[in-house]
Amino acid sequence: MDGPNAVTVSAEGFGLRGPRGWAFRGVDIDAQPGALVAVEGPSGSGRTCLLLALTGRMRPTEGTASVGPFRLPKQLSAVRRVSALAHVPGVTDLDPALTVEEHLRERALLQRRFGGSLRALLRPRAERAAASRLRIDTALAAAGLDRESLPKGARTAVRDLERIEALRLSVALALIGRPRLLGVDDTDLKLSDAERSEVWDLLRSVAESGTTVVAVCSEAPKGAVVVSTAPAGKAENTAKAEKATQDATVKNENKNKNENKKETADALAEAGRA
Repeated sequence: MDGPNAVTVSAEGFGLRGPRGWAFRGVDIDAQPGALVAVEGPSGSGRTCLLLALTGRMRPTEGTASVGPFRLPKQLSAVRRVSALAHVPGVTDLDPALTVEEHLRERALLQRRFGGSLRALLRPRAERAAASRLRIDTALAAAGLDRESLPKGARTAVRDLERIEALRLSVALALIGRPRLLGVDDTDLKLSDAERSEVWDLLRSVAESGTTVVAVCSEAPKGAVVVSTAPAGKAENTAKAEKATQDATVKNENKNKNENKKETADALAEAGRA
């Protein structure tokens, strides 16, 4: 179902060549606004690199793609502004020592400071706090994560969460920024059949609410727009290429995080955790 924020996702002959060869190549996509797109394939077949490329985090080598009105590779930064990532190893890792509440408050503060408008920053403190609480509550509801049902409520540490609860938290953190495109990695990794069904129900709900979803999986669910990776007979080489290319992306993400270390520390201090 189309939503006010949902975007189309399309690609033609989309490919990315990394330090050790092609991570993925020849990908075609045609997904309407509010679609659930399943990037299907075995681990190491270029799935994560494709996810990162579609959300503007990696620059493709050949072909074209679009996210709403924005074209790739020419408008990478614009695509990054309307997209968010969840559950991507090495990119969106949760801190196991922090609590659920600390993660949520930190993300809301960072979103307000770096993702909001100047006008929003100039609003009275009470209004800013109310707006942050509303963003958090809305994101949690969309991700289906009930803080009160956790062992210690919002004070539950990430290390004490079940695998599916951690995934829901990661999705909630991504949704705080109100993205038009949500990318989720490893949706079915080490989950039971019942848990996988639960995750797909969650992602369908997010898509139907107005956020186009691209999710990496080993087996796509019924009703999803399926995109397959890994050319036949090249899985091993593709896996090596994806690993090298993804490592380069994570290194770049970490570099950007270090460059913003002072700004992030300021936000953490405001949250009372510096």
